[in-house]
This record gives sequence, structure tokens and C-alpha cells, in this order.
Amino acid sequence: MSLVKNKSISGALVGALMVATALTAAAVIAPTLPVQAETNVTFAPASGFADLAAKVMPSVVSVQVKFSNAATSAENQVPVIPGIPPDSPFYDYFKNLPKGQGGGQDQKPQGGMAQGSGFFISADGHIVTNNHVVKGSDEVSITMQDGSEYKAKVIGTDAKTDLALIKIDAERSFQFVDFAEGKPRVGDWVMAVGNPFGLGGTVTTGIVSAEGRDIGSGPYDDFIQIDASINHGNSGGPAFNLQGDVIGINTAIYSPSGGSVGIGFAIPASTAENVIASLKADGKVTRGWLGVQIQPVTADIAESMGLKEAKGAIVADVTADSPALKGGLKTGDTILSFNGGAIDDARDLSKKVASVVPGNSADVVIIRDGKEQTLKIEVGKMPGEQAMAVPAVEAPAKFDLAQLGIKLESGDGGGVRVTDVDPNGIAASKGLRPGDTIIEVAGVDVQSPADVKEALKGSKSKALMLVKSGEGQRFIAMPLGQG
Repeated sequence: MSLVKNKSISGALVGALMVATALTAAAVIAPTLPVQAETNVTFAPASGFADLAAKVMPSVVSVQVKFSNAATSAENQVPVIPGIPPDSPFYDYFKNLPKGQGGGQDQKPQGGMAQGSGFFISADGHIVTNNHVVKGSDEVSITMQDGSEYKAKVIGTDAKTDLALIKIDAERSFQFVDFAEGKPRVGDWVMAVGNPFGLGGTVTTGIVSAEGRDIGSGPYDDFIQIDASINHGNSGGPAFNLQGDVIGINTAIYSPSGGSVGIGFAIPASTAENVIASLKADGKVTRGWLGVQIQPVTADIAESMGLKEAKGAIVADVTADSPALKGGLKTGDTILSFNGGAIDDARDLSKKVASVVPGNSADVVIIRDGKEQTLKIEVGKMPGEQAMAVPAVEAPAKFDLAQLGIKLESGDGGGVRVTDVDPNGIAASKGLRPGDTIIEVAGVDVQSPADVKEALKGSKSKALMLVKSGEGQRFIAMPLGQG
């Protein structure tokens, strides 16, 4: 199973265990047409879900994976919880749990095997599953609902979306399902099919309980949340609508105990369809890349920049020799629109850029020095595992030197270095730390404490600071006149 980070779901989930669902699923029979329900209903059928289950279950398979390295098997089933800081109230609790309960302590691997679920998307034997089910595998096989077993080969994987495409070769055709068109609505019925705890094809039903969830598992998180029971073994299995189309791929659950508590996460069909098409064509996913470090436009930042609303992504840094630099993007630019689509936040920009075929040009609408302008930028190819745009860690603030609770000195390589921070001051609350370097204040380059003071004089209620630290560069909206 897999664990997902505890970042963005809600305060109630901070530090909580996000457990993905590796094990097995159902099976497949032989027709070559996509599976569909008999009627095109959007409400629960009066006769129950038996007809729908009978139609779709043959397209779902169990995925068995063998590893020569037993540690890899354990990793695929129970990765360590990422991202719980030592000062979190959950840190000691989860640290002391065994891995099967969501803890981070090492345990002796229990053999070199893992199981998961998958489903056919073509009559010739292509199967979708999760990357965390098959990654590092030495041997993959599938079992169908009718008991047939086949060896499978991995066509391609994509760690960023946790998707994988495998294929079996046989002198027969396989019943398969289609990805759903359009987005599901919150409240729509959903049916999950998989192999929880290795018990064979199992059907659970529920509703779409939320959409657009960022669970911190990757740069392109946009999960559908469902309340159909999802457990260990459902990973890679499909979540169906009442038409028998796949709305998502079950990937993770939220659980403090390791069992289902009614909060599961599925990769949306719209994401999966594009990724799987790339894997099928090239065995890999090629994404667009700008080469910028970005952060969300918060209400404070929007106010300090004179923006009407807190939307868009602010450029905190531009990578050398990147498409962004060549296209004229600069640190401090606020990106409002990309390739014709409005930008809600930094993550939205990341997804939109990644979806552009490298080599194509995109219009980028920005705000610079209070004026709107449009740049035409040729999108590049994402180099290796580098992210197209890394959301900068946003920090808290304090200002007017002593009043802000900071001491400064001129830096050796440009900028002004923070030498001391009052832990109870405004600057500390905004995330300034000793060793940080203030590069720019209110759009003005600063080289000395006097420069900082002078730049602050021209600011009103807030001033935008560009700060460099070990994690990169970020903007801070520093409130003024708060003693």
C-alpha cells in the first residue's frame, strides 16, 4: 500500500495517515466492446447494483507482483509516512506505530510479493494499474475473474501520477471499459471494484464526496474523493459511474488505523486518460516545462501588489537557460493566465504547463509593475524528474526592522542578510529566519539595511519581500506598522 502526504486536505488531516491500497482485484471475460450499464441512469437503480456489477467486473483483474528484493516488496506495500514534522503533535504517535499501522519504524520485510488491482482498457490486453503496485517488480502476472492467469509486462509507469500500464499477450480478446467523459459531480453514485485484503473481486458503492483534492502525493494532485469502502488491495482498481465508465483509479485512503474509514482517493479519468495514452504510445510521459519557482498569490500578497483578487501564481525565481527565461518571464511576475486558461493558483499552473506538448508555444498573461502584458513562450521538455514549476514554501513576516523584529546586515553576494529574528515578532510569524537573505523589497533591489528601510517608506500597509533561503526563493507580504 502507499501512504500520501498530510498537506492540503484540511486541518483535521494534518499528520494523519494516508494509506494507499496495494493488493488485488477482480477479473475479465471476453467481449471486445466497452462495458456499459444497461440504462443511462444518474440515480441508484431500484433493483440495486447487481446488473452493473455483472457487466463491469469481468474487466477488472488481480495483479500479482514478485520482487527479488524483499525490501522493495515492503516498500511497494507500506511506504513510510512522508512530511510529518518533528514538532507535529502526531509525530511521536505515528513514529512509534509499526509500518502496517502507518508508522515509520523499519520492520523485517514479509517476503518479495505484492498484490494490486487493475482493469482492461483495450481488447488486446492493455491494463491500467498503479505505479506503486508494479514499480521495481521482477515479474508481474494477472488473474481474471474466470480464473485465467497470464504473465504481464510493464509498458510504462509514471511516478508523478502513480499510474502504470501493463499488457498481457494472448490469442483472444478481452472485455474492457472506457474512461468516462466529463467530470463527476459531488454526490454522484460511484461503484468501486477491487480485491481488498486479497479476498477476490469485491464491489463497494458510495458517492463522490469531494473533488479536486490535493493530498500532497505529487505535483499534479487533483484527486476525486469517494466514500465507497476502499482497503488494502484496491490500488489500481476502477471506480465506476452508473453508466459503467471509469471515473477514477482507486489509489489511496485516509485512515488512522490502516482500514477504510470512508475516505478514499481516486485519480480522475481525465488525468489517467492522457497519461495512459502517453505510456501506450511512448512507454513514458513527456510533460511541458517552464523552469520557474512559483508560489500562490495569497490575500496579503494580492493586497501588497494591488491585485483585485488572490488568484494566479507569482514567480519567485527563474531557472537559468529555461524556457521561462528565454520567453521573458522575470522574478516578481504574477501569472494570471496560461495558454488561454485562467490560473487559480500555483498548482493549477503546474498542471496546465505539464499538459502542453513540448515545443508548442503558449500565451502567458502576467502582471508586471502593475500592468498586464502577454508573453509568448515556447514550452520546453521537462528534464528528468525535475518539476515544471516548484511551488515555493510560503512563509510568514514582520517589518520595519526593530518594529518588525529583525536585525540585518549587508550580504557578501548581494542582498541583505537576516542576522537575528525576534521569535515573537512579525517577521518570525511570516517565516523569516536568521541566515535568510532579503533580495528585493517592494520591487526594489536592496544591498544594505538602509536600502530596506528606504524601500519600506514607500510602502503602505504591506510590502512584498523577495527572500532567499536554503529552500530557494519566495515572496513574503510583510505587514507594516504592527508593533
